[in-house]
Amino acid sequence: MPIKNRLSEMQAEITVWRRDLHENPELMYEVHRTAATVAEKLREFGCDEVVTGIGRTGVVGVIKGKTDTRGHVVGLRADMDALPIFEATGLPYASKTPGKMHACGHDGHTAMLLGAAKYLAETRNFDGAVAVVFQPAEEGGAGGEAMIKDGLIPRFGIKEIYGMHNSPGLPVGHFAIKPGPFYAATDNFTLHLSGKGGHAAYPHRAVDTTVMASQIVMTLQTIVSRNTDPLASVVVSVTSLRTESDAWNVIPERVEIRGTVRTFDSDLRKMAEERLKTIVTSTVEAFGGSVDLVWSPGYPAMVNAERETAFAAEVAAKISGPAAVDSDCPAIMGGEDFAYMLEACPGAYIQVGNGNTAEVHHPEYNFDDEVIPFGASYWAELVETRMPAA
Repeated sequence: MPIKNRLSEMQAEITVWRRDLHENPELMYEVHRTAATVAEKLREFGCDEVVTGIGRTGVVGVIKGKTDTRGHVVGLRADMDALPIFEATGLPYASKTPGKMHACGHDGHTAMLLGAAKYLAETRNFDGAVAVVFQPAEEGGAGGEAMIKDGLIPRFGIKEIYGMHNSPGLPVGHFAIKPGPFYAATDNFTLHLSGKGGHAAYPHRAVDTTVMASQIVMTLQTIVSRNTDPLASVVVSVTSLRTESDAWNVIPERVEIRGTVRTFDSDLRKMAEERLKTIVTSTVEAFGGSVDLVWSPGYPAMVNAERETAFAAEVAAKISGPAAVDSDCPAIMGGEDFAYMLEACPGAYIQVGNGNTAEVHHPEYNFDDEVIPFGASYWAELVETRMPAA
């Protein structure tokens, strides 16, 4: 089965919605215009229920099938928030708000799920109900967790839930998925090092925080190279190192280091945290300095359920053909807060190709509107295949 004819016909309309969202990006939980637009359209489509304010600014629409003999509910989730990035695409529909940009394709995700919702509300060719879930604050705000804590799963009786993300580099019309751990757990750390400042000509009179910081940065890499099984996956990255001085002749008294740790396994996650803390405190002590260490746990690893992943791959193959679906693709070290929904409910997360575009989180990234009929058809087919009309 190729993409659905009705959704192919709707591509131009859905593209208009997507570009409107792209022009008006909003961050984190402050997606008020976006959420209002989504809720308005869901009501226009004739959804049986539209609920706002789930997880602060999330929106859920409920669409009932022609019949409901089993009481089964499938959840479909899209994220709505943008990123604090200055857009550099030069597109006619580029962001109207300097410093805010849909640089991860959430505008495309939202538009595709709206398209699927319109189709499902028109046809209702399924036995049960579907909950279309529009989530805020995926980009670091844990909006998925907020919606779960607000009772998303039991409130709407969701039995299984599915998410999707576009993937630059994967051809348009192709899909990629894997069972088990798919996206990594993401933890951050901040180190405030203190020593004794002084003149660069007399380092013996100072406690040099730059040397201390340099030693820490290099030694942290031993967490991967010497504490982790070479066949396991752990990433430790120092992403920022700042001293309090920009002078050539000053040894700064304070230095700040920031970084991130990525893991898939809970035991490795704990080990990496413990080793990092030990390395930092012992190094600082050896140099005669002090440290204020802040460990900030982030999203857990996102783990696809085996049964639902196999089903999602089967549906993707219906849309694009088996040759266009990688059902055991490499895991991704990026984070994704759909993890919270998969902890609360069986389900699966899939990638859909965005073609030869700039990477996500890049100022020149743009969602390819040719993806729309594939992504929207996938979501609609999930519902119709899992809950065939009685």
